[in-house]
Amino acid sequence: MSTESLDDLFETGLKEMYYTEKQLLDALDDLESEVSDEKAQSAFREHRQETEGHVERLEEVFDKVGVSPEEKQLHAIDGLVEDHDEFVQNDPEQEALEAFDLTAAQKSEHLEIAAYGNLAHLADQLGHDEAGDLLHQNLEEEEEALDELVEATEQMDVSSTAD
Repeated sequence: MSTESLDDLFETGLKEMYYTEKQLLDALDDLESEVSDEKAQSAFREHRQETEGHVERLEEVFDKVGVSPEEKQLHAIDGLVEDHDEFVQNDPEQEALEAFDLTAAQKSEHLEIAAYGNLAHLADQLGHDEAGDLLHQNLEEEEEALDELVEATEQMDVSSTAD
């Protein structure tokens, strides 16, 4: 698909976020199982549930703008998943793995916040008010998830590994 207009750009962005959210469903399961910190586990578990809702909202957005829900690969999210897989293959210490997972999750949240912010703005500009409202809901939940991840990172006890 070529992106020759704002409508095309909007549709491409929706498809990329649909792909991203579906990729994150599996990734969040992995992250939750890898960490031992209860706050981090809870944040990953809750965000997975929210991500299921994001997928459903995106499907509503597709319907409201008259576009079939399709995925378009987003290399940025693939890179984050690949970085995680590579890190895990090196058999890191548990504390390092947990710190890495929290950081990786924050990176994905920043990506999603930027994407949803832009999509919500485009929806508003293109007159897709209902779609814009749904995208704003996803944006707000992503911002809240980022806050929870930052809090979990700040509360993580790394003093036992520092020399």
